[in-house]
Amino acid sequence: MPDLIGILETSIYCDDLSVSCAFYEDVMGLAELKKTDRLCAFDVSGRSVLLLFLRGATAEGAVADGDNDIPGHDADGRIHFAFESTHDELDMWIAHLEKHGIDILSRTSWMRGGKSIYFRDPDGHLLEIAASPGLWPGH
Repeated sequence: MPDLIGILETSIYCDDLSVSCAFYEDVMGLAELKKTDRLCAFDVSGRSVLLLFLRGATAEGAVADGDNDIPGHDADGRIHFAFESTHDELDMWIAHLEKHGIDILSRTSWMRGGKSIYFRDPDGHLLEIAASPGLWPGH
């Protein structure tokens, strides 16, 4: 079996791309890599890329970097994904989110010692900041 290194990109679909891009840049502190009328790409700590797509704008596919076809994709509904942080930073994240008027929906302590907080982005996606280690074996 060939080996995988990790998950390179996570994609979410947004109703108002400018509002969502502002949230991930201003509140989450992510650095913008690329912005067009249909997508916004953000660097996540040099380890992965968060792609925000305008809902419906990618259903027909696209041509990128010359003549390379990207198949159509789109999604409906609210999803969940987690950002990883450290235990030392989690309380600072809580204060930062509260300062920006973001409601913390849940605070969870895991059996292995990890802790998580949950909140929503402007499109209702459930975001988690997970303090590791202590969530999953090896994480």
